Amino acid sequence: MSNAEGALTVEPPYAHPVPVAEVLHLRGGGTSVVVDLSFGPAIVHWGAELDDDPATLTSLCVASRPQRVSGGLDETAPFGLLATSATGWLGTPALEGHRDGAGFSALFSLVDVHANDRTATLSFADAESRLSATVELAVGAAGLFHQRVTLRNTGDTDFTVDALLVGFPVPWDSTELLDTTGHHLRERSPQRRAFTFGTHTRESRRGRPGADSTLLLAAGRVGFGFESGLVHGIHVAWSGNHRVIAERGTTGDAFLAAGELYAPGEVILAPGESITTPWVIGSWGDGLTALSHRFHDEWRRRPQHPRRPRPVTLNTWEAVYFDHSLPKLLDLADAAAEVGVERFVLDDGWFHGRRDDTAGLGDWSVDEDVWPNGLHPLIDRVRARGMEFGLWVEPEMVNPDSDLARAHPDWILRARMAQPPSARQQQVLDLAHPDAFAYISGRLHALLDEYPIAYLKWDHNRDLVDAGGGPGGRARVHDQTLALYRLIDDLKRSHPGLEIESCASGGARVDLGILDRTDRIWPSDTLDPLERLDIQRYTGLVVAPEMMGTHLTTPEVHASGRIVPLGLSGAAALFGHFGIEWDLTSTDADTRKEIAAWVALARRIRPLVATGRIVHHDGADGSVDVRGVVAPDSASAVFTIVQTATSAAYPPGRVRLPGLEPERRYRLTAHTTGPRAGQSDLAWAFADTVLTGRELAVAGIRPPVQRPQQATVVEATAL
Repeated sequence: MSNAEGALTVEPPYAHPVPVAEVLHLRGGGTSVVVDLSFGPAIVHWGAELDDDPATLTSLCVASRPQRVSGGLDETAPFGLLATSATGWLGTPALEGHRDGAGFSALFSLVDVHANDRTATLSFADAESRLSATVELAVGAAGLFHQRVTLRNTGDTDFTVDALLVGFPVPWDSTELLDTTGHHLRERSPQRRAFTFGTHTRESRRGRPGADSTLLLAAGRVGFGFESGLVHGIHVAWSGNHRVIAERGTTGDAFLAAGELYAPGEVILAPGESITTPWVIGSWGDGLTALSHRFHDEWRRRPQHPRRPRPVTLNTWEAVYFDHSLPKLLDLADAAAEVGVERFVLDDGWFHGRRDDTAGLGDWSVDEDVWPNGLHPLIDRVRARGMEFGLWVEPEMVNPDSDLARAHPDWILRARMAQPPSARQQQVLDLAHPDAFAYISGRLHALLDEYPIAYLKWDHNRDLVDAGGGPGGRARVHDQTLALYRLIDDLKRSHPGLEIESCASGGARVDLGILDRTDRIWPSDTLDPLERLDIQRYTGLVVAPEMMGTHLTTPEVHASGRIVPLGLSGAAALFGHFGIEWDLTSTDADTRKEIAAWVALARRIRPLVATGRIVHHDGADGSVDVRGVVAPDSASAVFTIVQTATSAAYPPGRVRLPGLEPERRYRLTAHTTGPRAGQSDLAWAFADTVLTGRELAVAGIRPPVQRPQQATVVEATAL
């Protein structure tokens, strides 16, 4: 009704009880998570930190509750922590399961809450369905939001779990989605789409995340980039099959959700048994750079995070492939030491019967024909030259042409009498089989006991298909993944200081489940710098730079055939765990001198790379790639300006250098690579150029005129 002045007045609905809410508020690292415990319970806010005012937070919960509408249920259900159809929720449910085709309904009631400022454990029960659940919520020191659920069968019959997901609400105005796809040699390629009504689903059914999986599923305001635009994203910290969804409903709910993807009958809970989802981790920020910083900052706080400087690594694969000649490898070790390498890794081809990729996997003993004195002569030379020694292994795999497969065909992961389709002439070893696990564990321990191995390059060169525990057996990916974790954890515990790289056909197993127990990942088998720029940019949304292997390549890239200059290769590898993939014995003295200069630069800035904030410039010119790393105290930064193709402008327009402290003054120093492409000197590069962080981020500088595939390194030092 209106008053005399025409203003609208609303009479309170005294006929209805005043709504109340019991509120849970978690916060840390600039993030707040607000849970309405009285309605759902449901998360009503995940994002920017809010004041811890019980009165206003209660009002926020009440203000988030929907009205009843025509054509709907009498009570509109929220997107709750354990939303199911029994609650009235009509979207994707948190739980799907049954008891031998019946007993599918679940309606959980909150029975207990234990919480502090940053963590909460919520206990639920459903006496009728004979199920209980525990929801764990945690906000990390850097503002990451972690969720997982444990479901327990409290009944006296088996309960089959078909799906178990955790959800993250996102703002209603997040109307654009970003995820990644790809294939071998082109992992984590970005793709965008409108976040329309309905469900966008991404699934991995490869027994590992896969080169085509999405590392992150993000929802944000239209046009969000690295530097700006509110965006929320989630990651599944799991190395097996998984599922992520983005869903927008006509009820006014928009959310992201994720969990493990179970095969039919893979998870059957006997009375008293339980299943726990992987941690699903959410981050948010004003731009993807801010979102990624939360992942990097929190990951670096772990006690097991690698602290010592990342050793410059030479891997022998592209230098010798399977041609393991001791004189050649000794020469290569000498050349590696000459340019400053600190870790020398012997790749595939050292073990029994392994002359090519058709045989030998599983027979993890040194081939006596190739190495009559074992690996000692090579290791002794490597260590004498001041380098660590690393070794390639692929413990989860087996060739049918191997002593292991001939002796134990029942240890091969399969669901039928016939073996699954092969890949790279190999099958998968069933690590969930106790005897197979014990054998592999024993062989790895024996190698690590006999030789001073500081590093294992742990490969995984095929997908898991039809992965069962024997003919007619149950699906095995879940158990296989847990067995892998158990094996790695045991090796690390028994051999303190051992470092492990996770490689999987390049970058097909990149997730925080595997990275929580290893020391770096191999982002891709391509070392083409132009391909690597995007691969590393989008891998870096979740993975800290010091945990990504980034190596110099040969002038003719083995994966693409592209001819690339060393300056481009060096610039592309600078912001990561630096290394070399190159037969250095084929290079001349001048080339080795240039390689040594890049190694020296990488060693000089690696403390910055291991602690700093990676930044990306959202530029209008797609032919100029600008990225950098800024020190935690903003006292220094290093940027690379890479010309990936010819620019439409000639000379190119200004580029900005983001991420520095706005009020501080910085002196710029430029290091160009390759021949000068401009007809005159670049004025600022030959002057005492000092600019504020705000001027660099807002106005920017002229980049040098560069030919395609040229790069410039710019250092900024605070005065």
